Amino acid sequence: MIQFEKINIDKHRDYVIQFRKDSFVISFGNDSNFDEGDYLRWLEEKIVEYPEGFVIVREGDQYIGQLELSIRNYENKSIGYVHLYYLIPEKRGKGKGQNLHDYVKQFFKSHNIQEFHLRVSPTNTIAMRFYHKMGIKVMGPELGGKVIRMKGYY
Repeated sequence: MIQFEKINIDKHRDYVIQFRKDSFVISFGNDSNFDEGDYLRWLEEKIVEYPEGFVIVREGDQYIGQLELSIRNYENKSIGYVHLYYLIPEKRGKGKGQNLHDYVKQFFKSHNIQEFHLRVSPTNTIAMRFYHKMGIKVMGPELGGKVIRMKGYY
């Protein structure tokens, strides 16, 4: 059974760093632009703001993923923002992503947010397929085509 635990940096530090680094490799081919200190500082700030939005995913006694969710102002309205959808490689393609997506929808619903956005590398075709399957639509390229902004609704 999948469970979602609020991230505790002291307890989960090694996992969240490992998961975020892997997300860089998947998205950009390497983790050379990943700054561990900056990431941990950012994560600490965001956890204070949205504690239920920054969760590590556990199945049994194994940590298998992570979600990073917050609320932002975009074009003069509040939207949900998914900073990270992550599952370890051996859990991908096994239906676990639906559990993460259900959590995402419930989190935004609890904050009265109907629209959420995320960015994905155009080379991350597996993630793109997953997002399309979940009904998340392409809005267009950003950052000179390095990422694609996508939008979903619950």
